[in-house]
Amino acid sequence: MTPDSVLKHSPFELNASFCLIIITILLVISVLFKLTRRRRRSKKSKVVVPPSPPKLPFIGNLHQLGTLPHRSFQALSHKYGPLMLLHLGRIPTLVVSSPDIAREIAKSHDVVFSSRPQTTAAKIFLYGCKDVGFVPYGEEWRQKRKICVVELLSLKRVQCFQFIRKEEVEEMVNNIRGACESVINLSQMLITTSNNIVSRCVLGHKYEAPHGSTSFGDVARKAMSQFVALSVGDFFPSLGWIDYVTGLIPKLKATSGELDAFFEDVIQQHKMMMKNNYEGEPCDYDKKDFVEILLQLGQDGMLDFELTNDDLKAILMDMFVAGSDSSSTALEWAMAEMLRNPTTMKKAQEEVRGVVGKKAEVNVKDVGEMKYLKCVVKETLRLHPPAPLLAPRATRSSVKLRGYDIPPKTSVYINAWAIQRDPEIWERAEEFVPERFENSVVDFKGQYFEFIPFGTGRRGCPGMSFGIASIEYILANLLYWFNWNSAQHIDMSEVYGLTVTKKIPLHVRPTMP
Repeated sequence: MTPDSVLKHSPFELNASFCLIIITILLVISVLFKLTRRRRRSKKSKVVVPPSPPKLPFIGNLHQLGTLPHRSFQALSHKYGPLMLLHLGRIPTLVVSSPDIAREIAKSHDVVFSSRPQTTAAKIFLYGCKDVGFVPYGEEWRQKRKICVVELLSLKRVQCFQFIRKEEVEEMVNNIRGACESVINLSQMLITTSNNIVSRCVLGHKYEAPHGSTSFGDVARKAMSQFVALSVGDFFPSLGWIDYVTGLIPKLKATSGELDAFFEDVIQQHKMMMKNNYEGEPCDYDKKDFVEILLQLGQDGMLDFELTNDDLKAILMDMFVAGSDSSSTALEWAMAEMLRNPTTMKKAQEEVRGVVGKKAEVNVKDVGEMKYLKCVVKETLRLHPPAPLLAPRATRSSVKLRGYDIPPKTSVYINAWAIQRDPEIWERAEEFVPERFENSVVDFKGQYFEFIPFGTGRRGCPGMSFGIASIEYILANLLYWFNWNSAQHIDMSEVYGLTVTKKIPLHVRPTMP
């Protein structure tokens, strides 16, 4: 080998060639990276998001949430518009305060907006969100909602439960009659009556605890309170471990365990009862409770999926919480507003007593003829929707709404409370005026987006008829049997929870007419 050939293949020359190749590759990668970044920036610059209030580092707009979020959202929307994007921790959150935008969501994009955020409390209390309210949108949701609408909450089923409403309201009336001329806590009486009605319809019995022990109602109310407790993991998913450190998750699991044991006992009792009935006389269809109906559907192979015990318990939890708390809350607000507006109270009582006449009881047919009473209920739900932000939704994919780009997995709140108090829609918006509904076709069934206390679209409340039947019947009896006087100044302050209730319970003095 000659020196020239050695020089041709010297290590230096080989290394230089290799370095040149590497440098060329790096230059190409660098150019491609810059071009990609430019494209991304260009693409990102075309994304138009809704107006947002200024946010703080890390926490975003959480500090602007307040203790009454529906009021905080309303105040912010006055400044930033009816379609507003907040950042609650790491969670993008869309707030809608316009009936037109709510209509567009329900009519044009309902499927995209039909999912639910999976909160920490919902996953614990509802067995991984196996209920109807929080289960993700899809075939499982369709099947479970169909069961509720067709089998549990149909108009026929609501009518079948009238005997329960009648018995529980009679007991309430007798208790009030025994306390006439005295001051009573009407709020507590309404909670007890509503809970008893729902408990008998859903579970088959009133489950009253022995003296000194904890009742199912007490545990259920504790669960309702904990359901809306602040969870760090809901706003900062990577910091969910903090909820263990603070003790929140152990508390939720402890309460959930109490409820689970109770539901398991109820289910086993029903299975034993149904086994005995099959060997003897079949149970009267009209008197079946929700547990028996669901178990029967599973046994008869009437479902397109397996209804596990966890599914059943989650649905029962849905029915109890949504059915009892919302009804008692609406009744409490209705009585409070009428006590503050004696002319309305007098007009409603005159109608109720005129329709019932001298009969010994108020029946369902009578209630159907009470047009002004229905206006009172509508006006109560307008001013005081039990769930002012409805149930939160979540986007399943990106969507264009009013020219804005809404990303997937965005939490969505429709502020029904703000919409129903909008002075551009409602005359004397902040006043209690049932007469506004006397010659109006507007109702609460989800087609008039200025009035949506039960929500709208696929995720609207399936228990509307069940709740309204109880509210109207109880209210008619209260107005028929007693005159009412407030025992105190009526404080209309609110407390935010699963429902928005009066902060100060309603203490009143009933008298015989």
